[in-house]
Amino acid sequence: MNGADHLCDVLLAHGVDVCFANPGTSEMHFVAALDRRPQMRCILGLSEGVVTGAADGYGRMAGKPAATLLHTGPGLANGLANLHNARRARTPIVNVVGDHAAYHLHFDAPLTSDIESFARPVSHWLRRASGPDDVGPTARAACEAAVALPGVATVILPADAAWSAASTPPVEPHPPLGPVAADPGAIRAVAEAVRRAPGRVGMLLGGRAGHGEALAAAGRIARRHGIRLFGEVLIGRMERGRGHPPVTRIPYPIDLALAALADLDVLVLVDAPPPVAFFAYPGKPSRLTPGTCALLTLARPGEDAASALQGLADILGTGPAAGDGPAPAEAGTPGGALSEDAVAVILAQAMPEQAVICDEALTSARRFYALTQGAAPHDYLMNTGGAIGIGIPLACGAAVACPGRKTIALQADGSGLYTLQGLWTQAREALDVVTIVFANRAYAILQGEMRAVGVTRFGRNAERMLTLDEPALDWVALARGFGVEAARASTCEAFRDVLGAALKRPGPFLIEAVL
Repeated sequence: MNGADHLCDVLLAHGVDVCFANPGTSEMHFVAALDRRPQMRCILGLSEGVVTGAADGYGRMAGKPAATLLHTGPGLANGLANLHNARRARTPIVNVVGDHAAYHLHFDAPLTSDIESFARPVSHWLRRASGPDDVGPTARAACEAAVALPGVATVILPADAAWSAASTPPVEPHPPLGPVAADPGAIRAVAEAVRRAPGRVGMLLGGRAGHGEALAAAGRIARRHGIRLFGEVLIGRMERGRGHPPVTRIPYPIDLALAALADLDVLVLVDAPPPVAFFAYPGKPSRLTPGTCALLTLARPGEDAASALQGLADILGTGPAAGDGPAPAEAGTPGGALSEDAVAVILAQAMPEQAVICDEALTSARRFYALTQGAAPHDYLMNTGGAIGIGIPLACGAAVACPGRKTIALQADGSGLYTLQGLWTQAREALDVVTIVFANRAYAILQGEMRAVGVTRFGRNAERMLTLDEPALDWVALARGFGVEAARASTCEAFRDVLGAALKRPGPFLIEAVL
């Protein structure tokens, strides 16, 4: 048994049985150890951004970590953007980064780098294995930290720690750790605030509060006591659709966000930080709640949001209630030239039960969230950290975690190009993903930001930095080149037909929606 064997055994003992990987020379002993353990599913990503984004999607939907395997500091650096997003989503991930043998570092070989400095900003927990006997304890601590926080736990694995014999004892199966209990005093304080400010209380649901028993309890409390439920500007995971309580997403545009929260006296934070503006704008506040609004924390990240919400319901005398009735569906059948709203309406009417929606459509799907409250029950995931290029990989990981459910990726064309290689992973693993590319051939979100700072006319330099034409992208050809079937639609009728066919067949399919 070498250090790499112990790392594999610790991962498996903690229920980590999926590894998204892009390995290099320093990790070959770990690859060999993985090869000796067929119970570990190993999935190759053609870029590190695919690896880390897929681990994020898997962790959000599976509720447990996947492992990643990255090659030294530069490989980690290639995956940093989606680890940043995972950190913001508080997704459990065991992030394994290989390094040179310890005795080789002082020679300053070409791939030598300061891995700790790369990893620290995107990691909730970080540790370098000091030798083969330390690999097992380091891996065990990483698995526990990833689940308890939850978040990104990074293990740096020197090559000689992986290949050298380890004398640590065999690894026993380890029961999963549960979240810690929330502060009873905080629960009582929230109950008193709800009683004092009827009708002017909001509740912001983040992290684990957006699904399962926590969301159900929040819905019962909201109905009984007139509390408004909010989701973060960028939602990590939210159960939505018929039978789930309506949760208003705080808008991205700052003026709309300020208006949405303007009349609150109290905002209760449940596994969520205080809401802030995405960017600073001259003359506008950074905090989105009014200065008179009290911010009260019911459950912090890592605490048991479901139990805290149930405890609040008990104090307030909130009994069981019937499920939410269906919200009205969007009326009418769009026709003619395809538009952003038409795509959203058609998909809201057609999506199957228990679909997983991975939304990185940015400006192109802003109305989709509102249009789908009355749609079939589904999970909704977003780019939580604002670093673009997560949509395709996020869908990969979600599909691995939920093999019996259809995953639908809403993808802006500009950000989709960052991790286009994820389509190959979808094809190789036969993942059940329908990717809808909103082909407006522009960085439309940046055009909007230019207008927000007062620039209403774009010159040639700005135009060429904010458009994606000359030449126009051919998403059908790109998808087919990676082994994914694809079709193009420019009318509502064509899109409806192609979408219907794609939803009925298994495996990956891409639709280029030309806007």
